[in-house]
Amino acid sequence: MKIPSPILRTYQNLHSWTGIIAGLFLFIGFFAGALTMFKEPIDSWSSPPELTLSHPQTTNYDHLIDLATSQFPAVIKGFTLDLNPSHSPLTWYESGNARELGLNDSIRHASLDPQGQLISVLETPNELANLIDYLHQSAGIPGELGHHLVGGYIVGFAALIYFLALVSGFIFLLPTLTKSFFALRKNKGPSRFWLDSHNLLGITSFPFHIIIALTAVVFAFHDFFYAGLSLIYGEVALFERSSAAAVAYQIDALPNISEHINAAQAYVSGYQVQTISFFGLNTTTPFATLTLLNEHEMMRGPLYDYLYMNPYTLEITGSTLTPGNEGIWSRIVASFFALHFGSYGGQWVRWVYFILGLGGAALFYTGNLLWLEKRRNKHSIEQSKSYTRMAALTVGVCLGCIAGVMAAILITKWATSSVLKVNEIYVWVYYTTFLAALGYAFWQGAAKAAIHLLNLIILLCLLIPITSLGTALLLPTPWFNTHDQAWYVELIAVLFAGIAYFGQQKVKQRAHHGEQNSIWFIASPAVKQRISAQNLEANS
Repeated sequence: MKIPSPILRTYQNLHSWTGIIAGLFLFIGFFAGALTMFKEPIDSWSSPPELTLSHPQTTNYDHLIDLATSQFPAVIKGFTLDLNPSHSPLTWYESGNARELGLNDSIRHASLDPQGQLISVLETPNELANLIDYLHQSAGIPGELGHHLVGGYIVGFAALIYFLALVSGFIFLLPTLTKSFFALRKNKGPSRFWLDSHNLLGITSFPFHIIIALTAVVFAFHDFFYAGLSLIYGEVALFERSSAAAVAYQIDALPNISEHINAAQAYVSGYQVQTISFFGLNTTTPFATLTLLNEHEMMRGPLYDYLYMNPYTLEITGSTLTPGNEGIWSRIVASFFALHFGSYGGQWVRWVYFILGLGGAALFYTGNLLWLEKRRNKHSIEQSKSYTRMAALTVGVCLGCIAGVMAAILITKWATSSVLKVNEIYVWVYYTTFLAALGYAFWQGAAKAAIHLLNLIILLCLLIPITSLGTALLLPTPWFNTHDQAWYVELIAVLFAGIAYFGQQKVKQRAHHGEQNSIWFIASPAVKQRISAQNLEANS
C-alpha cells in the first residue's frame, strides 16, 4: 500500500507526541487495570480469615435479618446479604458507604451461631483491591472535582489522545505491515528489537486498545454526554426511575429472602444470585440491588450483572441483563461497561484481559524508549537535559508504580495483624515508594535507576509468597486463604519477579556492552573523558 511521505510524516509526528503525552498516565492505568481483573482474589487474600463468619442454613437468613435489625439500628439504612459461603452472610456499614473509598470505614459482619443466636464482628474493610482500582481510574492523581476524581478526568483525556495515537500509528505502519508484522530483529540492535516489539504489541492488540480507549473516555466524561443528550431529549428521562410510594414502607413487611431469589430467577434464567443489597427499607423509595453471575454472558460490572427491584412488591425496576427492559441508553452504557471490564467468559477471559493489560503497559514503556532512542545525540556521550529528564521520568514513573503496588501488597498481612491502620499504611507505602523511585531516577539517571529499581521489584515480588508462608506459620491465627483463587496473588507476584529479572538482565547488558552514547550506557568517569576526547577530535 502506497501512502504519500508527507502524510506518513504527519501521522508519525501525531503518533509520537500523543503517545508521549498520554503514555505515562496510561502505563499506571493499564498496569493497575490488569491487576483489577483479579480484584476478588486480592480482596480474599488481603482479608483476615477470622473476620469471615460462617453461613447459617438458607432458611435462617430471614431470622438473621430480624435479629440484626432488632439489635443494630444502622441495619435499617441498608445491608447486604451475601450468598457466597466463603463470605460473611450479612454485612452493613456503621460508618462510610460502599460508593466512596473510605480509609477508615467500619463494616459489621453478622451471622448465627449453632444455637441460632446473633454473632457479629466489627472491622475496617481492607481497601487494597480498591486502592489498586483507584490507581487504575486516576493514575494515582489525588483530588476530586464534584463527585468525580480529578485523575479520572486526566486519564480520560489521556485515553482520548491515546485513541489518536492508535489510529495514527496504525496508518503510519500500514505500508510496511505485511513485511514487519511478526518480525523481531534482534540482530539489528536494541532499537530495532524494541521497535518490532512495540509494533507487534500494538497491532496484535489493536481492537482491545480501541475498546479500552473509547470506554475510558465514556467513563470519564459520561456526565457531559448525559448533559448533551438532555438537550435533545428535554424532559424525557434517559433512565427509568421507580416512583415513590404514598406511605413509607416498614421492614416488618419485607418478604422472605427466598421470594427475592425466586423473583430474580423468574425474570432471567441461567444466572445465580450472589448478593442482595437493601436500601431505604423504611422510606417511600426502597430498592434492592441483586448481583447476578453468568460467566457465559457479557456483564456490566467487573464481576456481576445487576438487577434492581422494589424489595416489598418484588417489581423489577431495571437491570443490565440481556434482554432487559431498561431502555436503549442503559443498554449502551451496560455494553461499554462489559467491554471494558472483560466480565464475560469466565476466568480465562480475565487472564486474557490481564495479559493484554500488561501488554498495553509495555506498549507505552517501549513507545517512550523508542522516542528517546530517536532523539538522542549519536555523536556525543553528553545528552541534552530534556532527553535525560524524559528518560528518568519514564523509568521513575513506570518502575516506581510497579514497586509501589508490590510494596503495598507485601506489607498487607503484617500491617493487618498489627494495630496499624492498614489502609492508611497502603497510601503512605505506595506514594513514598513511587516518589522515592522517581527521585532516585532523576538522581542516578535512567540506566542505574532502572537496574536498581528492577532489583527492588524482584525482591518485593519474591517476598510476597514468602510472607504468605510466614503468616501461615507464625501468626497466632494462621492466615492462608484458599477460596476465591486468593493464591493468584502469589502467582502474579512470581510472574512479575520473572518479568523484572528478564528486564534487569537486558538493561545490565546494554549498560555495560551497549552503545556508549546511549542513555542506557553506564560509563566510568575515565571512559566518559576518553569518549568525549574522541568525539572532540572527530568533530575537529
